[in-house]
Amino acid sequence: MSLDFGLKSEPCPTCGHRGTDDLPSFNITHNLGKMAREAGVYQALWRPDEHGYRRARDIVPILERGLADLVKRPAYFQKLNAPNGWGRYEDFVPFVREVLQACKKHPDALIEVSR
Repeated sequence: MSLDFGLKSEPCPTCGHRGTDDLPSFNITHNLGKMAREAGVYQALWRPDEHGYRRARDIVPILERGLADLVKRPAYFQKLNAPNGWGRYEDFVPFVREVLQACKKHPDALIEVSR
């Protein structure tokens, strides 16, 4: 099982079409949920709709703080690696960094997740 996190353009108010924006999407294993919680980014990435995070700009500060914590304390977070090897710190840091960069590049994009 995995998380699909994507950015989408605002639908047209007349027809509902989303346009042809090629906005990024990302996928990561649910095995990183505990690490995400400890870094403070779980709600922003896995459950944005439940916490009022609708647009990419809404989660930028959360991702910035979480990424800074991940980078500052690698040994702590590496202890949270999934025992089965599917869900490692070494994969999560680049994931958070890439999502953050995408959110900064497309601040008005809508957040869409599938879990």
